[in-house]
Amino acid sequence: MSRLFTRHVLRARLLAGCCALACTVSLSSLADAQSSLPATPVSAQSLALPLSPTASADTTEQNTPGSTEQITVNGTRHPVSTSPDTASLFRQSLGYSAYSGGGVSSLPVLNGMADERVATFVDGMRIPSACPNHMNPAMSYIDPDAVSSAVAIAGITSVSQGGDSTGGTLEVNRKDPIFSSTARLLVTGHVRGDYRSNGGGSGASGSVTAANDWLSLRYTGSYSHASDYHTGGKGQRVLSTSYLSFNHAVTLGVKKDNHLLAITAGQQDIPYEGFPNQYMDMTNNRSTFVNGKYKGDFNWGTLEARGFWQRVSHVMNMLADKGGHTATIGMPMNTDTRTAGYSIKATIPLGHKHVLGLGSSFDHNGLNDWWPPLQGSMMMGPDTFHNINQGHRDRLGHYIEWKAQWLPRFATELGLRNDLVMMNTGPVAPYSWTGMMNMADAMAARRFNAASRGRTDTNFDVTAIGRWTPLDSLTIEGGYARKSRAPSLYERYAWGEGAMSSTMIGWFGDGNGYVGNLNLKSEIANTISTTLTWHDPVHHNWELKIQPYYTYTHDYINVIRIGALSNGLSKLQFVNHNSRSYGINSSGFLKLWDSPAFGMGELKASLNWVRGQDLVTHSGLYHQMPANGLISLHETYGNWTGRVEVTLVKAKTTVDWLRNEPRTPGYALLGLGGSYRWRMLTLDASIENVMNQRYDLPLGGLSLGDYRATGVLSPLAGLGRSFNLSLTATF
Repeated sequence: MSRLFTRHVLRARLLAGCCALACTVSLSSLADAQSSLPATPVSAQSLALPLSPTASADTTEQNTPGSTEQITVNGTRHPVSTSPDTASLFRQSLGYSAYSGGGVSSLPVLNGMADERVATFVDGMRIPSACPNHMNPAMSYIDPDAVSSAVAIAGITSVSQGGDSTGGTLEVNRKDPIFSSTARLLVTGHVRGDYRSNGGGSGASGSVTAANDWLSLRYTGSYSHASDYHTGGKGQRVLSTSYLSFNHAVTLGVKKDNHLLAITAGQQDIPYEGFPNQYMDMTNNRSTFVNGKYKGDFNWGTLEARGFWQRVSHVMNMLADKGGHTATIGMPMNTDTRTAGYSIKATIPLGHKHVLGLGSSFDHNGLNDWWPPLQGSMMMGPDTFHNINQGHRDRLGHYIEWKAQWLPRFATELGLRNDLVMMNTGPVAPYSWTGMMNMADAMAARRFNAASRGRTDTNFDVTAIGRWTPLDSLTIEGGYARKSRAPSLYERYAWGEGAMSSTMIGWFGDGNGYVGNLNLKSEIANTISTTLTWHDPVHHNWELKIQPYYTYTHDYINVIRIGALSNGLSKLQFVNHNSRSYGINSSGFLKLWDSPAFGMGELKASLNWVRGQDLVTHSGLYHQMPANGLISLHETYGNWTGRVEVTLVKAKTTVDWLRNEPRTPGYALLGLGGSYRWRMLTLDASIENVMNQRYDLPLGGLSLGDYRATGVLSPLAGLGRSFNLSLTATF
């Protein structure tokens, strides 16, 4: 591993050197850049369209050379994140939380709905996890530094923003190509390096663009690494939290008048990533993808089309913290997937008050999941364990959407969507058909192979949204959504019932074993939500947003206990139950001062609370964050910015007792940060967990890496004090 790490570090240094060289030769062309987005016809923009009650407007801007690199998150510009995990970009979004995985692979939660209940798009690609433990979620395939905009829409989402989901939508988009304003050659880009003291984390990223007025070529690359981090308090090491990640992508853009074509090809390589709340670690993950998009404006409206293909080769085993792996030690698990699809969206203005949206999309996910035998093992051999054999999940979706501005202060949106989800898989096999240690799996495999495995789910979504502005200072948005989601391949087809095979299935980080269910039905979530926004309409000195919601889900995919494990945990099977969840999100800001002498000071705050219940078992719904909030003070003075923030999390007392979900105490964390911009350089420094508070992550699951070493099951502890430093140079 040390040779591999050295080779990758040299590649990262070469990337930084190439970007620095480009910086020195391109300073004279700084003024030649312009945004690549084609102008939208005035007729399509003249209509004030309603927003989802949980979304903020996405006002993406293209950074010009020499400007500070920033990301648009729900319509607000933010500095590039110091975390290597792209999911961290959403941490201040209404209703958003995440449960821990690896260093670049946390799983998203919106209004208490987690993971596959959230439609996640990365540059238009909907990427399912290619792993029985979801170690490679969609946002792990893009580095935060490559992101231009990120939008979180919880609860009520427009039908045009994806189906086959009940919790909401996350959209992460790469930077569009940029072009020169003249025929002269433009060379521009940026270089960034960062360091995190806790775990010795380091990273480097950069991009270089060469373009004229109609053709653009860009390369982006990144590297990120960290060793195991330490907790607060006594600073105990948290095992299985190291990682190493690389991303490379090349984007070709062509622009003519109001038409833009962009094709991106790239590769990601994660040689290793530890997972503290899993029995396994990721010992290799390689992804290769091609993604094309077209956007054009016509007399009749706007057309946007995307097509993509991705292959993922994924390997799990045990890193050194869990005992390591050789030909005779560990447990090899392999996954290979192919994902391909398209989406077409047409936006057609119908006069000055109405807009019609039409769309079609198709996603194919082919999956092979097999576990090679371990030499000399009676349990894991002598044959290959076929977990999912030639499985596929194909989704064909269509929608129609009507937006209307009935009055200057009142607008509506109505949408209807249909998704046809087709699934099947081939016959499977245990490690052995005759061995006593594999008897439970052999019997389960025979039942599974004898059953009819093809399934088709026909789902319909309906969205109705209204927005009323009775006062210049008050906006009321509200609506109803019927959203549906078909089961995943693993929820339906994970057939192994042995203690060992079932514990290898589970993306929850709880140490339990999970068994699929061929008879699962699609979830149907009915949500009502309202967002009240008060703000200063003249000087924009203050804003308060309050957002209550309620969701009743038919056939919510939950679990029942079907057995016990030797460590006191449970063997569980996926089943359909009814459930309900409700909560309230809120956020606000207040401008405290704004003067030439003292700069501008602003106070920001947010508060999220959710409560869910399984109406059959009467347990709490799993992985729901307790009441939590953030209070921060921001100061801007010239090229200086500073921030002080306090994160507050209530004790987690409402848990899912079926899964032995741990209760965790409340905590408060203090953070400090600031940045200074000088010409093309931006220096950002911060301290996380200033008081070095020891705390447990409410959604972190169990620390299974530490359990292997100590024999004690305990909640996963959070990050202790960390000094972070980042330097960015743009050109």
